[in-house]
Amino acid sequence: MNRFAMLFPGQGSQKIGMLSELAQKYSIIKSTFDEASLVLDYDLWNLVQHGPSEKLNQTCQSQPAILTASVAIWRLWKNFSKKNPDIIAGHSLGEYSALVCAEVLSFTDAIKLVALRGSLMQCAVSKNVGTMSAILGLDSKIIEKICRKLCYEQIVEIASYNAPEQTVISGHKEAVERVNIACKKAGAKRTIELPISVPSHCTLMKSISKELDTAMDGICFSSPTLPIINNVNVKILTHPDAIRQSLIQQLYRPVRWTEIIRYIANQGITFFIEVGPGQILKNLIPYILDNLSCETINNPINLKKMVKRFYFY
Repeated sequence: MNRFAMLFPGQGSQKIGMLSELAQKYSIIKSTFDEASLVLDYDLWNLVQHGPSEKLNQTCQSQPAILTASVAIWRLWKNFSKKNPDIIAGHSLGEYSALVCAEVLSFTDAIKLVALRGSLMQCAVSKNVGTMSAILGLDSKIIEKICRKLCYEQIVEIASYNAPEQTVISGHKEAVERVNIACKKAGAKRTIELPISVPSHCTLMKSISKELDTAMDGICFSSPTLPIINNVNVKILTHPDAIRQSLIQQLYRPVRWTEIIRYIANQGITFFIEVGPGQILKNLIPYILDNLSCETINNPINLKKMVKRFYFY
């Protein structure tokens, strides 16, 4: 009855003014952002509250912002409870948030890593060369075939299997646009360009994997204190070296989110809490399995509701 999983969102969940209500009531929100700002050497809280949105949506800024927001909410949640979720998972960047909460990475090291990760991703391709798009209402196997057919010596690949009929593609802008058009002709309900400034989780990111791997040489990875399902192979990894290698591969391999949620459901867990800004992951849940439910805790009303639901003291 009280078993639950926690999910940590990735890029795209950021918005100007996020967590402002929680910050007015709980000082730990702002203090967590202050901690991140010291590492980043700029005022992260000012950016997420006042923008401009064009700057916040840049990968090198949005990744630290989302990580910090998720960790701040986690810390607030733990102030109410010593009880942990039965399992956790993070979507793309959200895997770093999950690793901080499971004590694999320190918050300071994670901020350094995601800031570097975002900068490397930003530099991997020139501006306006790559993009990402969500395709709704079409089976992923059909999308895979269209990608292979219309790549024309460019890169266009599946970046994330978000739900059975929501698939994200990534790659060269022209190739992504070709696939969008073909998918609509094949029966897709919609295609949506994502507010992400780089083509994540595709071969275009492989060129930066060695540099990120080298940066991780100076980072301490510990064994997790909570079970975490990784994005790359939908497994619970426990050895620090295996976790590190999965993060490197995550740069250029797809997020298998549908499989992750089904894996958790197969453990008998049907309730999820999204820990981060927005409710992107909450909205995906019913499209994966209709017997699951999810709530967010990124505002005081929802936080109080969830604390009361689980009788945490």
